[in-house]
Amino acid sequence: MTLSILDLAPIVSGGTAHGALSNTLDLARRAEEFGYHRYWLAEHHFAPGVASSAPAVLVALVAAATSTIRVGSGAVQLGHQTPLSVVEQFGLIDALYPGRVDLGIGRSGQRRSEPAEPAERAGLEPKVAERAGSEPGAAGRAGSEPEVVERPRARTVGGLLIPPPFDWSHLAKHPQLVYQASLLQQPGARTPDFAGQIDDVLAFLNGTHEARAVPGEGADVQVWILGSSGGQSAQVAGERGLPFAANYHVSPSSVLEAVEAYREAFKPSDALAEPYVIVSADAVVAEDEAKARELAGPYGLWVRSIRTGAGAMPYPTPAEAGAHVWTAADRELVKDRVDTQFVGAPEQVAERLRVLRRVTGADELLVTTITHDHVDRVRSYELLAEAWNRQ
Repeated sequence: MTLSILDLAPIVSGGTAHGALSNTLDLARRAEEFGYHRYWLAEHHFAPGVASSAPAVLVALVAAATSTIRVGSGAVQLGHQTPLSVVEQFGLIDALYPGRVDLGIGRSGQRRSEPAEPAERAGLEPKVAERAGSEPGAAGRAGSEPEVVERPRARTVGGLLIPPPFDWSHLAKHPQLVYQASLLQQPGARTPDFAGQIDDVLAFLNGTHEARAVPGEGADVQVWILGSSGGQSAQVAGERGLPFAANYHVSPSSVLEAVEAYREAFKPSDALAEPYVIVSADAVVAEDEAKARELAGPYGLWVRSIRTGAGAMPYPTPAEAGAHVWTAADRELVKDRVDTQFVGAPEQVAERLRVLRRVTGADELLVTTITHDHVDRVRSYELLAEAWNRQ
């Protein structure tokens, strides 16, 4: 099946990490029964509502709990680890569960002066990168006229909503996020260039590195690059001939740019003769649209907790979310994510996902679903699989 799953191991309101991880293992088993192709685990830090902080550990646990579904990371953030440590971790998993392991790699955590890609990625924390400071515009100079900057507008491409880009500048130097980022690396550590890191990963796996990764060398691990824009991640994936995962569910404004940049940069490799693209989507499915919208009701409040810098909150109940008093600023903060969530009855969501696949040219879709009650999340994936297969 051309549907796969991305799981953040969400901790819900009133729940615990133990419950979240138990639910992840249960959902992985059920996903295998439903026929999903892959089951990926995100990397997320400092979030009260997410238990997926160590994807390699979770990948191993999910692989042990299942037997046929491919299992992988979505994604390991290479700015926080060395290529050797990542290859050893996933090589170890492959030694026990050969031929089922995907190593999805993200660029977050790197310090760089170039503009960063959109920060939210595959369910991940907003990245905190060293960014070049901008000079005050005309509005900051005495006696000058205020500069009028027209905000991009939402557009529809082939039936797919492409919202304006979200502005992460208010979080770029958020003191708490800067401090948290410092905890993910050794003091004074500087991450090498992303392209060089990917080359090291590939060299360790194929045995051409001057050092040997054991386990890891010769492992049957499929390497993926995840990206949110047409920047370096898409370029590196294309130039190395690797499969690429583009992010619609957290960076919907730039998904077409990301896919196009990857395809333009693609060069055939031993891994792939042609480009291969996964596109992510956030979806909630229920027997009818009204029920689905009720289950998806807390989503906006959960996104708000991320985008205010607090970190993903424990996922609230519909009643808890309904008690929140929304301001216009709140709604604007989450509008692009709420408007691009796929919510409805099975056939409605399946049809909208087919639009996403057609417009992006995706070979596969990576679906992430969060509801407060685990039974509703499992049922959502079950209904979606049934509708997708019917069509």
